Amino acid sequence: MNAVKRRQIFERLRDNNPHPTTELEYTTPFELLTAVLLSAQATDVGVNKATRRLYPVANTPAKILALGQEALESYINSIGLYRSKAKNLLATCRILIEQHDGEVPRTREALEALPGVGRKTANVVLNTAFGEPTIAVDTHIFRISNRIGLAPGKNVDEVEQKLLKVVPAEFKQDAHHWLILHGRYVCKARKPECWRCVIVDLCEFKDKTVPVPG
Repeated sequence: MNAVKRRQIFERLRDNNPHPTTELEYTTPFELLTAVLLSAQATDVGVNKATRRLYPVANTPAKILALGQEALESYINSIGLYRSKAKNLLATCRILIEQHDGEVPRTREALEALPGVGRKTANVVLNTAFGEPTIAVDTHIFRISNRIGLAPGKNVDEVEQKLLKVVPAEFKQDAHHWLILHGRYVCKARKPECWRCVIVDLCEFKDKTVPVPG
């Protein structure tokens, strides 16, 4: 895929959704970090249901630590892997208090040192909470990047590095939000809805179809 086509893709995604953001609900960097940590192998809808119960009771590292493992689990037990996530979240809260004055750190190194926080989670926090032009590659972005020819790669790290290289600078801040939403609602894994895709003529997916809706 050439640079002109890539630019056109992001121009159209921007025109279609000028101010994209995460669908996880949060009001502070810590709430966002918590939500992303809980979101592994879970849907944003499911995480939001849990955090709507949790955050009114505990939405700071100190308050969540005060809950303890059992009480924390009772708020998030509707989410998959909730026991290990509760353990990681409590350990993260302890580190935030002991090493970062209870604040979410703004560096990748410090974020990735937190239990349960990998590169993707760090990228989301850096981008969405702190405005860094990072690109968090999840399953949607990995699929789309390969499917449409935007930034093919064998693994998420390879796709991330390619996207950072080929996405024009003006689009990097919002790129992963556009791609995630496009993959979630239009370019779906099993049945991509090519008939309502705003970039269908730019896409290089060999098996795309544009049936008449209805």
